[in-house]
Amino acid sequence: MARIDPAFTLGIEEEYLLVDAETLELANAPEALIEECAGAMQGQVSPEFLQCQIEVGTKVCADIGTARADLKRLRSTVARCAKRHGLAPIAASCHPFADWKRQIHTDKSRYNELEQALAGVARRLLICGMHVHVGIESPAQRIDLMNQLSYFLPHLLAMSASSPFWMGQDTGLASYRLTVFDNLPRTGLPPQLNSWAEFERTTGVLVDLGIIEDASKIWWDLRPSSRFPTIETRICDVPTKIEHTLTIAALTQCFARMLWRLAARNQRWRFYSNVLIGENRWRAQRYGMSEGMIDFGQREIVDFSVLAEEMVDILGEDGDALGCRSEIEAVTDLVAEGNSADRQRAVHAAARADGDSEAEATRAVVRHLIEAFHDGL
Repeated sequence: MARIDPAFTLGIEEEYLLVDAETLELANAPEALIEECAGAMQGQVSPEFLQCQIEVGTKVCADIGTARADLKRLRSTVARCAKRHGLAPIAASCHPFADWKRQIHTDKSRYNELEQALAGVARRLLICGMHVHVGIESPAQRIDLMNQLSYFLPHLLAMSASSPFWMGQDTGLASYRLTVFDNLPRTGLPPQLNSWAEFERTTGVLVDLGIIEDASKIWWDLRPSSRFPTIETRICDVPTKIEHTLTIAALTQCFARMLWRLAARNQRWRFYSNVLIGENRWRAQRYGMSEGMIDFGQREIVDFSVLAEEMVDILGEDGDALGCRSEIEAVTDLVAEGNSADRQRAVHAAARADGDSEAEATRAVVRHLIEAFHDGL
């Protein structure tokens, strides 16, 4: 039987926060804005759990070039529609000074049920993320690749981190979002699974007991999608700059292809326990890229700039095959520039050095996020 190669199609979902263009505080999306966006984006936009959020998703994209054009259109449309209502979108996983207790969740049945099921945990979900889907038609391959791709999840988180502030304070973390999200059930690193059948049996127990209605309520950092023939990374903060989103998406796509390529040669990435991968996950959550990652094979902490060069080397063949070599090589620029958390802190520090109060400095961060949303559009 001839081998059928995966399509490695790409889909990107991003969640944005809406702020008042004058006060810079979070603002609820009026129904007219949602309707206007829906009309302009034809099913590629939806309200989120909180009324101050909005989510967009690309179409199924054959390559990163198609994804770039679609995501540019989506970001530009949200910004244009929001401006007509005196609002502006920001791509950051937490608003620098908003109070979660003052937010209102969207009045739809699925969100009402979520709030009832998760109680106080759900009310703190003032967070946004970015999800990347990679097309893998074979269920068995989805599980095999998911088991191996888990190793790289902390690296993706470190590059995407965009939530250093929470309720007006620097948390000391690069991704405070993850501390909020991890309070939900069925989150964190995915378990090592032996087969697609084991995944279905595991999730089937929860469905049969009425605990969840389907596998869409499995919120692991990486999961087989419940709606599409894809694997879906969910660990990332939402990157502020579109080019950083595209670099991380291309890396995710190429990691999947690289691991499939190894399997085609009867090779595989070495398995490491979730205890060890979880340590790198914590490093990414706490430090972003600034303190490096543990290389378990070498048993040493490696600077992220070195890791970026290694990514370019090991994924070069896959970048050429998928038409995203330039996006893969751009990881070195991302590391040199810093992630969103780094840049937010730099803006805050500069404002304080200029004599701004703490409140004024956090507002300067929001202004920066509004401007950076449009970079590359």
